[in-house]
Parts: sequence; C-alpha cells; structure tokens
Amino acid sequence: MERKRLAGIILLIISAFTGTIAFRLATPAIAFYTRDILQASMLSVSIVSMSFVLARAFSSVLGGLTLERGRKLVYIGALAMMGNALAVHLYPLTSTWVQVAGIKLLNGFLNGLSWPMAQFVIAVTTPNEIRARVTSVYFLFGSIASLLGNYVYAYTINLGLSGQMWIASAFFVFTGVIMLLAYFLLYGWIVPKRKKTPDGEKPSLNPKRILIIASLMAIIVAFTSGEITYIYVSEALGMDKAKTATLIGWAGFLSALLSYVISWLADVRSERRMVVLTSVMAAVSPILAAVKTAPTVFLGIFMALFAFQSFRPISRKVLASYYRSSLAIGGVNGIQNLSTFAGGMLFGLAYSLGEISVGVTLNLALLSFLPFSLALLWESVKLKGTGE
Repeated sequence: MERKRLAGIILLIISAFTGTIAFRLATPAIAFYTRDILQASMLSVSIVSMSFVLARAFSSVLGGLTLERGRKLVYIGALAMMGNALAVHLYPLTSTWVQVAGIKLLNGFLNGLSWPMAQFVIAVTTPNEIRARVTSVYFLFGSIASLLGNYVYAYTINLGLSGQMWIASAFFVFTGVIMLLAYFLLYGWIVPKRKKTPDGEKPSLNPKRILIIASLMAIIVAFTSGEITYIYVSEALGMDKAKTATLIGWAGFLSALLSYVISWLADVRSERRMVVLTSVMAAVSPILAAVKTAPTVFLGIFMALFAFQSFRPISRKVLASYYRSSLAIGGVNGIQNLSTFAGGMLFGLAYSLGEISVGVTLNLALLSFLPFSLALLWESVKLKGTGE
C-alpha cells in the first residue's frame, strides 16, 4: 500500500485504541456510580446502558446518510468524538439515574456519528484481499484498550467519578485529533457511494442476510454490553468492582485476539463458513452464562464476545463491497445497536425473575434469550444450506 494510505489506516487503528480506553474507563465508573451511589434498580441500570445504544443506533444510520452527501462530511465524525470530552463531565453533576440516562443518550448520539464513520473509512480504503484482517486488527486494538481501560478504572477508583472523567475526556480529545489526521491522509480513497453497475464490485454474501444475522446476534450478546455486564457478574459471583472490571476486560481482550484467526480464514477461505461458526457460538453463549458458576459465566461471556468480535470485521468487509457502502455500514451499526437495546431491555426486565435450580443454578434472565438463539441457529443453517 502507498505510504500515505498506510499511515492513515494506522492512525485509525490507533484511534480505536485511544477512544476505547476513554469509553471503557467511563463504562464501569458510571455503572457502579448509578447502582451504588444513586441506588438505581437493575432495570434502571439497563435503561441507562441501553439509552446509549438506542441513540447510537439512530445516529449511525444518520451518519451513513450524511456521508453519502459528500466525503468531506467525514470530518463530522472526528468532531463528534471530541464532543464526548465535554459530555462526560456532566456525569458527576447528576443526582438521579434519569439524568445519567440523558447524558448517555448524548454520548450515544456522538459515538454513533464517530465510530461507524471510522469503520467505513478503514474498510473502503483497505484492499479487498486483506480487508477482513485489517478491520479485525482495528477492532483488536479497541479490545486491547478495553482491557487497559478496565485496569485504568480499577486503579483510579480512589479518584472518584470526577477524576476518572477528566482522564476519559483527555483521551476523547486525543482520539478526535487522530481521526482528523487520518481522514486528511485517506481523503482520496474515501468513496461513500458508487454507481451500481453489472460489472462492479459485489458483496460475497447477501447483505440482507448479513443484517438479519447481525440483528439476532446483537440481541443475544446484549448481556455483555455496557453497564449491565459489570453488575450481573459482580452480583452473580459476589466479586468486587475492581476484579469484575479486570476479568471482563481480559475476556474481551482474549476474544478479540483470537478473532483475528477467524478474519484470516474469512479472507483466505470462506466468509460464509466463518459467519455460520460465529452464529453458532453466539447462540450458545447466554445458555452457558446462565449457569451461575465462575467458569461457565466467563466462558459464556467469552463466547459471546468472541463471536461478535469475529463477526464484525467480516460483516464490514462484505458490506464495504456494496455500492452504497457508507449507508450499509452505518445501517449494520444502527441495526446492531437497536437489537442490543432490545436485548438489554429484555435482560433488565427479566432480571427480577431470579433463578431456578435443576441440579445447577440457572439465571432466568439469560435463559430468556433462548428463542433468539434458536432463530440465529436457523438462520445459520439456511446460510450454510444456500451456499450464499
């Protein structure tokens, strides 16, 4: 690749690292602040967590539509990232979980503009033959940062929410600056929309089926998303806050590291088979996590994260070949976020159902995902059978 293009792609990978550190530091800090200080119920914590993904869902699609109007609008994504730096300083001023949810909506809207644009740019500016692997590295750096962000949270608990938000704010500003530089370097390769021609580049899999699988997978793995994960693991296994954050961070890191293998196989062998494999893993994950022992809970979380981390770069590679690629990638982000919202709310509502004992103790909130797991397994069987 040309040096300019390579430099821009490397900068975007770095932005995934710095931006995720900020996000992952803030997530457990806000989770435990809402639960412990504001005394919010698990349903309220779910609403706080899911308000973020709901806002992100709509702004992801808005970002894709905006970008189709001209590639110069890609800089909006970098400015939105910087906007997070101001928003996080509002959290220490809150006195109710409703106020926290309102700020989460703002954060979600800003993130929905920034991250899907970055994913679109890195996908369309990378050569097709290495696209899944490069996109996987982008997400991998985000997962490394997720691990470190959880450690930063664990080691800065004594600073309080206000002190932690200052650290997050600095990383958000730095990330926005890196994105601006990356978009400047990659500007010539950014093509949000192409003419639909018979001999043009086409997706290797049906985009509609990719969107259906993305939606079902996001509903199922919603229990690993945001604040609700920390609360569930801490309360189910009786772990302290720092240990909970650290172990969840490691689960995310290891799943992202191993997901590179899936991306490599998607590039050199079969995207279809890798989508089927990740679908099966995602379908099984909540059933494992429902068994209230440390090994099964963390294996379930790991499988959910591994499936989702592996599927993301493959789906972006497939949709980058679509003639309306910016809208397609914004759309899959939007659909996944809406589905995560639905799954998170389902988990929050079902959390009060408690547990059942059938030789082992099972969490009923996680078992409520079983119909969606069966639907995802059916979609993977259809995909395998059609050979699309």
